[in-house]
Amino acid sequence: MAAKLIVGLGNPGPQYSWTRHNAGFMVLDRLSRLSDIPVARKAFSGLAGDGNWAGERVYLLKPQTFMNLSGRSVAEALRFYKLSLSDLIVIHDDLDIPFGKVKLKEGGGHGGHNGLRSLAQELGSSDYARIRIGIGRPVHGDVVNYVLTNFSKPEMDSLLEVLDGSIDALEMALREGMPKAMSIFNAK
Repeated sequence: MAAKLIVGLGNPGPQYSWTRHNAGFMVLDRLSRLSDIPVARKAFSGLAGDGNWAGERVYLLKPQTFMNLSGRSVAEALRFYKLSLSDLIVIHDDLDIPFGKVKLKEGGGHGGHNGLRSLAQELGSSDYARIRIGIGRPVHGDVVNYVLTNFSKPEMDSLLEVLDGSIDALEMALREGMPKAMSIFNAK
């Protein structure tokens, strides 16, 4: 059975818990609860857990380095578990996708996302699978402030649905492959 490293991107600390930039952490926390795989062990400059889910051996990781240094944590975990980029799935927020939508992607640029930029620098490539959680763009104002503000009340009301949709996409990617999962979830 091939193993997968599933990484949720976010920022450590309670002040960031419900911010848009922490969508990756939120999905991983939800997966942790649903799969009964605690993500609490301190390792790889992050919080880690491992177990079996969706027919795969999975290693879960929440880097605790702050977003712009996430790549260090991910590179450490990949080396330790002797996994390649094809075994990596990164869950992150995406400004270019409307709130409530989940899209899957293989490879691509960082689109200004500091976590993805750090991954590209540390891993030497962006050739890995991604689950992108739509957070939309601010109508006006600064993108940096927007991603670091909490989800709005109406967004919070449907957040659980978004997190569960992300986990459905992840599960399909693991069980049936990224192309199949992309064809279904990217069409929604």
